[in-house]
Amino acid sequence: MEKKIILIVKDSEKDIRVDTFINKKESKISRTRIKNLILDKKLKINSKIVTNPSKKISLGDNICLILPEPKRGSLKPYKFKLDIVYEDKHVIVINKPSGIVMHPGAGNFDNTIVNALINYDKNSLSNIGGELRPGIVHRIDKDTSGLIVIAKNNQSHEFLSNQFNKHTIKRVYQLLVWGRLRPSKGTIKTFITRSSRNRQMMEVSFAKGKKAITNYKTLKVFENKETPTLSLLECELETGRTHQIRVHMNYLGNSIVGDNTYRKKFKKLKNINPVLEKRLTNLNRQFLHAKTIGFIHPENNKEMIFSSNLPQNLEIILEMLRNTCK
Repeated sequence: MEKKIILIVKDSEKDIRVDTFINKKESKISRTRIKNLILDKKLKINSKIVTNPSKKISLGDNICLILPEPKRGSLKPYKFKLDIVYEDKHVIVINKPSGIVMHPGAGNFDNTIVNALINYDKNSLSNIGGELRPGIVHRIDKDTSGLIVIAKNNQSHEFLSNQFNKHTIKRVYQLLVWGRLRPSKGTIKTFITRSSRNRQMMEVSFAKGKKAITNYKTLKVFENKETPTLSLLECELETGRTHQIRVHMNYLGNSIVGDNTYRKKFKKLKNINPVLEKRLTNLNRQFLHAKTIGFIHPENNKEMIFSSNLPQNLEIILEMLRNTCK
Protein backbone atom coordinates (compact mmCIF):
# COMPACT_ATOMS: atom_id res chain seq x y z
CA MET A 1 0.00 0.00 0.00
CA GLU A 2 1.46 3.33 -1.04
CA LYS A 3 1.99 6.20 1.41
CA LYS A 4 1.90 9.97 0.88
CA ILE A 5 4.03 12.63 2.52
CA ILE A 6 2.34 16.05 2.40
CA LEU A 7 4.27 19.18 3.42
CA ILE A 8 3.61 22.91 3.24
CA VAL A 9 6.52 25.31 2.69
CA LYS A 10 6.94 27.97 5.38
CA ASP A 11 8.64 31.34 4.93
CA SER A 12 11.92 30.16 6.48
CA GLU A 13 12.02 27.18 4.12
CA LYS A 14 11.55 28.84 0.72
CA ASP A 15 14.16 29.02 -2.04
CA ILE A 16 15.82 25.68 -1.26
CA ARG A 17 15.92 22.51 -3.35
CA VAL A 18 12.82 20.36 -3.05
CA ASP A 19 14.81 17.17 -2.39
CA THR A 20 16.74 18.94 0.39
CA PHE A 21 13.50 20.26 1.87
CA ILE A 22 11.86 16.82 1.97
CA ASN A 23 15.00 15.20 3.39
CA LYS A 24 15.13 17.75 6.25
CA LYS A 25 11.49 17.08 7.07
CA GLU A 26 11.68 13.31 6.62
CA SER A 27 15.18 12.45 7.81
CA LYS A 28 14.47 8.69 7.87
CA ILE A 29 14.19 8.70 4.05
CA SER A 30 17.57 8.98 2.35
CA ARG A 31 18.15 11.83 -0.08
CA THR A 32 19.10 9.31 -2.75
CA ARG A 33 15.73 7.61 -2.47
CA ILE A 34 13.93 10.97 -2.51
CA LYS A 35 15.81 11.91 -5.68
CA ASN A 36 14.93 8.61 -7.36
CA LEU A 37 11.25 8.97 -6.43
CA ILE A 38 11.18 12.47 -7.92
CA LEU A 39 12.79 11.23 -11.13
CA ASP A 40 10.16 8.48 -11.18
CA LYS A 41 7.36 11.09 -11.22
CA LYS A 42 6.30 10.51 -7.61
CA LEU A 43 6.41 14.20 -6.61
CA LYS A 44 3.71 16.81 -7.00
CA ILE A 45 4.06 20.50 -6.19
CA ASN A 46 0.69 22.25 -6.07
CA SER A 47 -0.88 19.19 -7.76
CA LYS A 48 1.56 19.29 -10.72
CA ILE A 49 4.10 16.49 -11.30
CA VAL A 50 7.70 17.68 -10.89
CA THR A 51 10.68 15.56 -11.99
CA ASN A 52 13.53 17.93 -11.12
CA PRO A 53 15.05 17.17 -7.67
CA SER A 54 16.85 20.55 -7.66
CA LYS A 55 13.73 22.65 -8.24
CA LYS A 56 13.55 25.55 -5.77
CA ILE A 57 10.40 25.75 -3.64
CA SER A 58 8.33 28.83 -2.76
CA LEU A 59 6.36 30.00 0.25
CA GLY A 60 3.07 28.13 0.57
CA ASP A 61 3.93 25.36 -1.91
CA ASN A 62 2.02 22.13 -1.30
CA ILE A 63 4.54 19.28 -1.54
CA CYS A 64 3.23 15.73 -2.03
CA LEU A 65 5.65 12.82 -2.31
CA ILE A 66 4.26 9.34 -2.99
CA LEU A 67 6.04 6.34 -1.46
CA PRO A 68 4.90 3.35 -3.52
CA GLU A 69 4.77 -0.12 -2.06
CA PRO A 70 8.09 -1.72 -3.08
CA LYS A 71 7.86 -4.71 -5.38
CA ARG A 72 9.22 -8.09 -4.42
CA GLY A 73 11.46 -9.55 -7.06
CA SER A 74 11.45 -13.17 -8.20
CA LEU A 75 15.17 -13.82 -8.01
CA LYS A 76 16.59 -17.31 -8.21
CA PRO A 77 18.17 -18.62 -4.96
CA TYR A 78 21.89 -19.41 -5.14
CA LYS A 79 23.32 -22.10 -2.84
CA PHE A 80 26.41 -20.25 -1.72
CA LYS A 81 27.71 -20.39 1.85
CA LEU A 82 27.73 -16.88 3.27
CA ASP A 83 30.42 -15.96 5.80
CA ILE A 84 28.15 -14.20 8.31
CA VAL A 85 30.10 -12.19 10.89
CA TYR A 86 27.06 -10.77 12.70
CA GLU A 87 23.27 -10.99 12.40
CA ASP A 88 20.22 -9.75 14.28
CA LYS A 89 16.66 -8.75 13.32
CA HIS A 90 17.84 -5.60 11.58
CA VAL A 91 21.21 -6.16 9.87
CA ILE A 92 23.59 -8.83 8.59
CA VAL A 93 27.33 -8.23 8.34
CA ILE A 94 28.96 -10.48 5.75
CA ASN A 95 32.61 -11.12 4.93
CA LYS A 96 32.41 -11.27 1.12
CA PRO A 97 35.02 -13.32 -0.76
CA SER A 98 36.48 -12.07 -4.03
CA GLY A 99 35.08 -13.44 -7.26
CA ILE A 100 31.38 -12.86 -6.59
CA VAL A 101 29.37 -9.76 -7.53
CA MET A 102 26.99 -8.06 -5.15
CA HIS A 103 23.72 -8.11 -7.10
CA PRO A 104 22.24 -9.28 -10.42
CA GLY A 105 23.17 -7.30 -13.52
CA ALA A 106 24.03 -7.67 -17.18
CA GLY A 107 25.52 -11.11 -17.79
CA ASN A 108 24.93 -12.48 -14.28
CA PHE A 109 21.45 -12.74 -12.77
CA ASP A 110 21.88 -15.88 -10.69
CA ASN A 111 25.28 -16.24 -8.97
CA THR A 112 25.48 -13.14 -6.79
CA ILE A 113 25.46 -12.18 -3.11
CA VAL A 114 21.81 -11.15 -3.48
CA ASN A 115 20.88 -14.59 -4.84
CA ALA A 116 22.77 -16.16 -1.94
CA LEU A 117 20.83 -13.95 0.49
CA ILE A 118 17.56 -15.01 -1.16
CA ASN A 119 18.58 -18.62 -0.60
CA TYR A 120 19.53 -17.85 3.01
CA ASP A 121 16.33 -16.00 3.98
CA LYS A 122 14.31 -14.34 1.22
CA ASN A 123 11.73 -12.91 3.62
CA SER A 124 14.18 -10.93 5.75
CA LEU A 125 15.60 -8.35 3.36
CA SER A 126 14.74 -4.72 2.70
CA ASN A 127 13.13 -4.12 -0.69
CA ILE A 128 13.26 -0.37 -1.23
CA GLY A 129 16.50 -0.55 -3.19
CA GLY A 130 14.83 -2.17 -6.20
CA GLU A 131 13.80 -5.64 -7.27
CA LEU A 132 17.35 -6.72 -8.06
CA ARG A 133 18.99 -5.33 -4.91
CA PRO A 134 17.07 -6.51 -1.83
CA GLY A 135 19.05 -5.71 1.30
CA ILE A 136 21.87 -3.98 -0.55
CA VAL A 137 22.84 -0.68 1.08
CA HIS A 138 26.36 -0.42 -0.40
CA ARG A 139 28.68 -2.43 -2.64
CA ILE A 140 32.24 -3.58 -3.05
CA ASP A 141 33.71 -4.78 -6.34
CA LYS A 142 33.59 -8.36 -7.57
CA ASP A 143 37.32 -8.92 -7.11
CA THR A 144 37.49 -7.12 -3.75
CA SER A 145 36.91 -9.05 -0.53
CA GLY A 146 35.76 -7.91 2.87
CA LEU A 147 32.95 -6.66 5.06
CA ILE A 148 29.55 -5.44 3.88
CA VAL A 149 26.40 -4.62 5.85
CA ILE A 150 22.99 -5.84 4.64
CA ALA A 151 19.63 -4.34 5.69
CA LYS A 152 16.97 -6.83 6.75
CA ASN A 153 14.07 -4.36 6.65
CA ASN A 154 13.21 -1.03 5.06
CA GLN A 155 13.60 1.01 8.23
CA SER A 156 17.14 -0.29 8.71
CA HIS A 157 17.89 0.33 5.03
CA GLU A 158 16.91 3.99 5.28
CA PHE A 159 18.81 4.41 8.55
CA LEU A 160 22.02 2.94 7.11
CA SER A 161 21.64 4.77 3.78
CA ASN A 162 21.54 8.08 5.63
CA GLN A 163 24.81 7.22 7.36
CA PHE A 164 26.42 6.43 4.00
CA ASN A 165 25.07 9.66 2.51
CA LYS A 166 26.42 11.67 5.44
CA HIS A 167 29.79 9.83 5.21
CA THR A 168 29.64 8.70 8.85
CA ILE A 169 30.15 4.99 8.10
CA LYS A 170 33.64 3.81 9.07
CA ARG A 171 35.29 1.93 6.18
CA VAL A 172 38.93 0.85 6.32
CA TYR A 173 40.65 -1.12 3.55
CA GLN A 174 44.04 -2.85 3.32
CA LEU A 175 45.82 -2.99 -0.03
CA LEU A 176 49.17 -3.75 -1.61
CA VAL A 177 50.40 -1.34 -4.28
CA TRP A 178 53.32 -1.09 -6.63
CA GLY A 179 56.05 1.33 -5.55
CA ARG A 180 56.36 3.70 -2.61
CA LEU A 181 53.98 6.54 -1.84
CA ARG A 182 55.41 10.00 -1.17
CA PRO A 183 54.39 11.32 1.25
CA SER A 184 53.91 8.03 3.08
CA LYS A 185 50.53 9.17 4.41
CA GLY A 186 48.04 11.80 3.41
CA THR A 187 44.62 12.61 1.98
CA ILE A 188 43.59 12.43 -1.67
CA LYS A 189 40.80 14.87 -2.63
CA THR A 190 39.51 14.87 -6.19
CA PHE A 191 36.36 14.44 -8.21
CA ILE A 192 35.70 11.05 -9.78
CA THR A 193 33.72 10.70 -12.99
CA ARG A 194 33.09 8.07 -15.63
CA SER A 195 35.97 7.68 -18.07
CA SER A 196 35.46 9.28 -21.46
CA ARG A 197 37.60 6.55 -23.05
CA ASN A 198 36.07 3.48 -21.39
CA ARG A 199 32.58 3.58 -19.86
CA GLN A 200 33.46 0.58 -17.66
CA MET A 201 36.11 2.65 -15.86
CA MET A 202 36.20 5.75 -13.67
CA GLU A 203 38.80 8.52 -13.65
CA VAL A 204 39.99 11.47 -11.59
CA SER A 205 38.72 14.89 -12.59
CA PHE A 206 39.16 18.36 -11.15
CA ALA A 207 36.26 19.92 -13.03
CA LYS A 208 33.33 17.49 -12.87
CA GLY A 209 32.03 14.36 -11.20
CA LYS A 210 31.49 13.49 -7.53
CA LYS A 211 33.76 14.54 -4.68
CA ALA A 212 35.99 11.70 -3.52
CA ILE A 213 38.17 11.72 -0.39
CA THR A 214 40.57 8.91 0.56
CA ASN A 215 42.82 8.99 3.64
CA TYR A 216 45.83 6.68 3.32
CA LYS A 217 48.86 5.65 5.33
CA THR A 218 51.73 3.31 4.57
CA LEU A 219 51.96 0.35 6.94
CA LYS A 220 55.04 -1.29 5.44
CA VAL A 221 57.36 -0.91 2.44
CA PHE A 222 58.88 -4.11 1.00
CA GLU A 223 62.05 -3.64 -1.03
CA ASN A 224 65.34 -5.44 -1.64
CA LYS A 225 67.35 -7.05 -4.49
CA GLU A 226 64.88 -9.93 -4.83
CA THR A 227 61.71 -7.90 -4.40
CA PRO A 228 60.20 -5.09 -6.47
CA THR A 229 59.16 -2.12 -4.34
CA LEU A 230 55.73 -2.83 -2.90
CA SER A 231 53.80 -0.99 -0.19
CA LEU A 232 51.15 -2.25 2.19
CA LEU A 233 48.62 0.54 2.78
CA GLU A 234 45.59 1.26 4.86
CA CYS A 235 42.91 3.49 3.35
CA GLU A 236 39.97 5.01 5.19
CA LEU A 237 37.17 6.35 3.03
CA GLU A 238 35.36 9.61 3.70
CA THR A 239 33.31 9.08 0.55
CA GLY A 240 32.36 5.89 -1.29
CA ARG A 241 32.57 6.46 -5.02
CA THR A 242 32.69 3.69 -7.61
CA HIS A 243 36.22 2.18 -7.72
CA GLN A 244 37.38 5.06 -5.48
CA ILE A 245 40.54 3.51 -3.96
CA ARG A 246 41.54 1.86 -7.23
CA VAL A 247 41.15 5.13 -9.15
CA HIS A 248 42.99 7.18 -6.52
CA MET A 249 45.91 4.74 -6.35
CA ASN A 250 46.20 4.73 -10.14
CA TYR A 251 46.10 8.55 -10.08
CA LEU A 252 49.10 8.56 -7.72
CA GLY A 253 50.95 6.14 -10.00
CA ASN A 254 50.79 3.30 -7.46
CA SER A 255 48.16 0.94 -8.82
CA ILE A 256 46.97 -2.00 -6.74
CA VAL A 257 48.65 -5.38 -7.22
CA GLY A 258 46.37 -7.62 -9.28
CA ASP A 259 44.21 -4.78 -10.59
CA ASN A 260 44.23 -5.43 -14.33
CA THR A 261 41.78 -2.61 -15.05
CA TYR A 262 43.62 0.33 -13.50
CA ARG A 263 47.21 -0.91 -13.47
CA LYS A 264 50.06 1.12 -14.86
CA LYS A 265 52.49 -0.58 -17.24
CA PHE A 266 55.56 -1.90 -15.46
CA LYS A 267 58.85 -3.19 -16.77
CA LYS A 268 59.41 -6.92 -16.59
CA LEU A 269 60.42 -7.90 -13.08
CA LYS A 270 64.09 -8.86 -12.79
CA ASN A 271 65.93 -10.92 -10.17
CA ILE A 272 62.72 -11.57 -8.29
CA ASN A 273 62.13 -14.63 -6.16
CA PRO A 274 60.40 -16.97 -8.66
CA VAL A 275 57.85 -18.23 -6.13
CA LEU A 276 56.89 -14.66 -5.20
CA GLU A 277 56.74 -13.69 -8.86
CA LYS A 278 54.32 -16.54 -9.56
CA ARG A 279 52.12 -15.48 -6.62
CA LEU A 280 52.01 -11.89 -7.85
CA THR A 281 51.45 -12.60 -11.53
CA ASN A 282 48.86 -15.35 -10.96
CA LEU A 283 46.77 -13.36 -8.48
CA ASN A 284 43.32 -13.43 -10.07
CA ARG A 285 41.98 -10.48 -8.07
CA GLN A 286 43.10 -7.08 -6.85
CA PHE A 287 44.95 -7.00 -3.52
CA LEU A 288 42.19 -4.95 -1.87
CA HIS A 289 40.28 -6.00 1.24
CA ALA A 290 37.51 -4.19 3.14
CA LYS A 291 38.96 -4.88 6.57
CA THR A 292 36.77 -2.79 8.89
CA ILE A 293 33.21 -1.46 8.84
CA GLY A 294 31.56 0.59 11.56
CA PHE A 295 28.05 2.06 11.80
CA ILE A 296 25.36 3.16 14.23
CA HIS A 297 22.86 0.35 14.76
CA PRO A 298 19.40 1.24 13.40
CA GLU A 299 17.56 -0.02 16.46
CA ASN A 300 19.64 0.75 19.57
CA ASN A 301 21.74 3.65 18.18
CA LYS A 302 24.94 2.05 19.46
CA GLU A 303 28.15 2.13 17.44
CA MET A 304 29.14 -1.25 16.04
CA ILE A 305 32.58 -1.96 14.54
CA PHE A 306 33.60 -5.18 12.81
CA SER A 307 37.00 -6.26 11.46
CA SER A 308 38.15 -9.19 9.31
CA ASN A 309 41.46 -10.82 8.44
CA LEU A 310 43.01 -10.81 5.00
CA PRO A 311 42.05 -13.84 2.88
CA GLN A 312 44.66 -16.59 2.84
CA ASN A 313 45.86 -15.96 -0.73
CA LEU A 314 46.67 -12.35 0.17
CA GLU A 315 48.18 -13.19 3.56
CA ILE A 316 50.53 -15.72 1.91
CA ILE A 317 51.93 -12.97 -0.34
CA LEU A 318 52.47 -10.68 2.65
CA GLU A 319 54.20 -13.44 4.59
CA MET A 320 56.54 -14.11 1.67
CA LEU A 321 57.34 -10.41 1.43
CA ARG A 322 58.03 -10.21 5.17
CA ASN A 323 60.38 -13.21 4.99
CA THR A 324 62.17 -11.92 1.89
CA CYS A 325 62.60 -8.37 3.21
CA LYS A 326 63.78 -9.09 6.75
